[in-house]
Order: sequence, then structure tokens, then C-alpha cells
Amino acid sequence: MIAARPGQLGSTRVCPHCKATILETAIICPGCKHHLRFGSDAATVASQAQRLAWQVEGTLRPDSAEAGTQYTIVIAVRNEKNVEIARQVVNVGSLLGDQQRSFTLSIETSPPKTIVPTHRR
Repeated sequence: MIAARPGQLGSTRVCPHCKATILETAIICPGCKHHLRFGSDAATVASQAQRLAWQVEGTLRPDSAEAGTQYTIVIAVRNEKNVEIARQVVNVGSLLGDQQRSFTLSIETSPPKTIVPTHRR
């Protein structure tokens, strides 16, 4: 995976709250939902709404209430050449009886944004 340089389209940084890798232009962390930017810069960026490009929802139940089942939730990202560029195990666990797990996977897109870095004094 090729990382973009700071200030370029697709450049990333680390959320100071949850340590997830997020887009440099994010004003709210998509992982922990903490606000990362405030002031007029944040208001300008926030006015360019994100679009829900794709979403899937589902529910997992055990095949048999007596036997139960184990599960692993894996997300894999591939590029246009079908080469896997990222793979993440999100959760593992087991279900017994009438237990169930529901999940939602969504992809949000936004127009390109440029953030002018502020200099600390």
C-alpha cells in the first residue's frame, strides 16, 4: 500500500482518541465519533456532506440451538487488480441457544478536501 503525503488526497493520520488510522481531513473520527477539529475550518469541511456509497446489514444466528457456533468477522480490501491491500479481523466469538449478533458494514465517500495546516505557537 502506498501512503499519500500529508496534504494530498487520501493522506491519513492517527486519531488521538482511539488510535485508528483516519483521513487527514476528518473532523469526526469514524471509529470513536470524537470531534477532531473545531472552529471555522471544521464548519467549512463539515458543510461538504459525506455520502453513503454502500451498506450491508445482517444478523448471525447459530445453526443449531444445542450445538452453537463460532464466528470470525473479517474485512478485506482489494484494489482494481484484485490484490488484497488490507485485511482486518474485526471480531470473533461464539453464539449459543437463541443468541444472535447483528452487523452493519458501510462505506462513506466525500469530495476531496484540502486542509490548511495551522501552526502552533
